[in-house]
Amino acid sequence: MPSTLTWIDHDSEARERSLRILALFQEKESRDELGLGGIRDSFADQLFPGTSTIQTRLRYMLFVPWIYKDLEERRVAPGDFARRADAAERDLIDTMRNVDEREAGVFGGRSGRQLKRLPSSVYWAGLGSWGIRVADLSQDQYHRQIGAIYNRRKEQAARDRERSKIGDDADKAPAAGTVTWHPRLPEPPEDFPDEAEFALTQEEASFLLDRIQRSHPDSLLAHLALHCEPAEIAAPWEHPDMAGFSPKHIELLDHARMFSSVMHGAALIYNIALAEERGWLDKQEEHEATLDAWLTEIDMAEVRNWSLSHLWGLTMDHGHTITPPTQRFVEQWVAAVIARGEGIGEDDSARKLVRRREISVKNGRSRFTNRRALDQWGGSSGLGRMTYRWPNASTFLEDLYDGLHREGEG
Repeated sequence: MPSTLTWIDHDSEARERSLRILALFQEKESRDELGLGGIRDSFADQLFPGTSTIQTRLRYMLFVPWIYKDLEERRVAPGDFARRADAAERDLIDTMRNVDEREAGVFGGRSGRQLKRLPSSVYWAGLGSWGIRVADLSQDQYHRQIGAIYNRRKEQAARDRERSKIGDDADKAPAAGTVTWHPRLPEPPEDFPDEAEFALTQEEASFLLDRIQRSHPDSLLAHLALHCEPAEIAAPWEHPDMAGFSPKHIELLDHARMFSSVMHGAALIYNIALAEERGWLDKQEEHEATLDAWLTEIDMAEVRNWSLSHLWGLTMDHGHTITPPTQRFVEQWVAAVIARGEGIGEDDSARKLVRRREISVKNGRSRFTNRRALDQWGGSSGLGRMTYRWPNASTFLEDLYDGLHREGEG
């Protein structure tokens, strides 16, 4: 019987949290077998705020508000608003499936209208983070409060008319709770949503660049968007323009690189231990060979000089929980790497450390204590190196660059 996740839909915030949990199962970097996601996401949010690993193309940052703004302008009834928004997004799936097949990133490209998670829920947090969504509401709250928003707008319009009659100027600033989307949101193309593509116009790209710069001026995302051309690299610390990054960005990237590299060894030990537990000799040998390669590439002198207290200073208190047990595990693993060096693959204490950590994170779902979970293991898990949403951020940056330099505009 498949596992399920259920919640009672009384609390919109609880519903949003549940959707985020469900989304984790789709994320490329989210196989957080050893409970390191808080540290990973702290780095990612500082480097590339507003992004996530299940976002695809940048123009969805406009598609979503265009759909909702159109519904608002047509004053779709509150009781029908959520359903009509859902239908409009599914109609967009049909439109986008006609896009050239070489264009990657179409939501619903395979599942079509049966898609379970729509772009609006994937981009909702990012739209708020970048200040494109002005209403400080969860998506569910927005749906439920649209009637109140309509009423507040109607009341403000009435006040403005009364002031006009007596010669007073209308309020220059909109009343609180009446604005949902940024006032300078570019208008959609005339044929949207019947026709759509991922290419940004210069106006759209300039708006998005402005939003990134104003919302997160100190982020690496803002620096790259403003100063750098797209780069085909596997991780942000490989960027050819890194010498021009700020000291803060270089420091973050150095620690992010170290954390990704050092903790990859723990993931390899985890998979070796699972293969051994299951008696899967081929997989065990495969992961042991990868561990050997990892040991040849890691700079032990750099690991010995790595300041973990500095790591915690950079990652704590940035909106993600990093528990004392998580800190202890990382510190114990780094100590084991330093102490055992090339012999860590045969070190029983290192393997026990990883085993204990996975059991403490997963409890009854641990593959070490739950035979069914072990039997369902596919042979490798959590082995993707942490690059802190770089694949998604780099796609955004390429879309943005192409829009800003689009021929025939400007």
